[in-house]
Amino acid sequence: MAYYSRNIDSYLTQWKDSEGHKPLLLRGARQVGKSSAVRNLSKSFKSYIEIDLEQRRDLHELFGNNLNINDICAQISILFNTQIIDGETLIFIDEIQSCPRAIASLRYFYEQRPDLHIIAAGSLLEFALAELQSFGVGRIESLYLYPFSFDEFLNAMGQPQLVDFKKNQCSPSNPLPGPIYEKLVALFKEFLIIGGMPEVVDQWAQTKDYSICLNRQNDLLSSYRDDFAKYKTRISPLVLWTTLRAVAMQAGEKFVYSRVSENAESRIIKEALSLLELAGIIHSVTHTSANGLPLGAEANEKYRKFLFMDTGLMFAMLNSDPGKIILEDPSSLVNRGGIAEVAAGLEITKYSNPRLRSELYYWVRMAKNALAEVDYVTVINHQITPIEVKSGLKGAMQSLYVFMEQKHLDRGIRTSLENFGTYNQIEIFPLYALSNLI
Repeated sequence: MAYYSRNIDSYLTQWKDSEGHKPLLLRGARQVGKSSAVRNLSKSFKSYIEIDLEQRRDLHELFGNNLNINDICAQISILFNTQIIDGETLIFIDEIQSCPRAIASLRYFYEQRPDLHIIAAGSLLEFALAELQSFGVGRIESLYLYPFSFDEFLNAMGQPQLVDFKKNQCSPSNPLPGPIYEKLVALFKEFLIIGGMPEVVDQWAQTKDYSICLNRQNDLLSSYRDDFAKYKTRISPLVLWTTLRAVAMQAGEKFVYSRVSENAESRIIKEALSLLELAGIIHSVTHTSANGLPLGAEANEKYRKFLFMDTGLMFAMLNSDPGKIILEDPSSLVNRGGIAEVAAGLEITKYSNPRLRSELYYWVRMAKNALAEVDYVTVINHQITPIEVKSGLKGAMQSLYVFMEQKHLDRGIRTSLENFGTYNQIEIFPLYALSNLI
């Protein structure tokens, strides 16, 4: 599979070149490209050692009772016939969650060999970390990786100039020229259907055959379902799968437990959602009163939405007809299963700072008979900023104005498939250009 440049690449390079770098955990769901990003980074080192602790369980012995890093490195050097030199060698420990002692060793790499570059990752890493009461605080760095953003998708499709043009030449006061607007809308529709999973993106770039991409999407869904049995929980894989499907079906709505299954208890569904989020397969969007920063200080977890991690996988799970999206006029694109809202939330997540776990919020006015809801509330340039998602080119923005008036804000964002533009205090940043907000 070809490697396509990712936003995470620059952060990995910064980590490599920084003085006082710490052991790095690359975190994210299965198959989002963690191993590929590390292998790409390895090209800038003189030597590279990759250890898969899932496949090489015999190597767990390296991390026994003795966590002397010099001894561990000496044994790795012999086993892989590679000299380990601080500052010149990159060691990548993959599937590290299968060996808790290896996770524990990371802090000692920082203390005993601070100039050595070491990265760890794992498909179920978050479950292992959750079981550790304390883990390397101040001694470990993290970067979070997600599926391809739209900008990354455009680069993979050989459209880097299009990315540069919309980011550097366009704004609410300077809309896109007609032909470029039409091209971006068409490509964004492709992106909604294909999604951002690296293997699927690669298949689309190479073949433009949707049936091949759909097969790969179904393979990925099957691999996630197979993982459910590995979750250390008494919840059955069937309940997890049913809950995941409910997330896809309730996209864009406050999640209702009773719509998952008539027989399942709310407590079980809540735990299933927590496990799916821990695995990175879904993302929560939590209500906030948004009276000040940080937004999480006034979060209310009783009111939550959930986003499927990838629109392509979501379409595949729901057996949706992609042709309807491709052929639909952008002025009347139906918000199928909350697809526009899901796409916006995922884009906001992917363009967030990868050094921090992304958190998404929305706002609802709780007053009786006075419904008002803003799809996303985020922070841009240290200012609370509301973002309202529209599935078409038209639509009232009463909720946005209500929120701005209550919070005394002079800026709001509207996003849809329309062109850049402005409505009084509302700036239009299209779905295909949310990276311009960062």
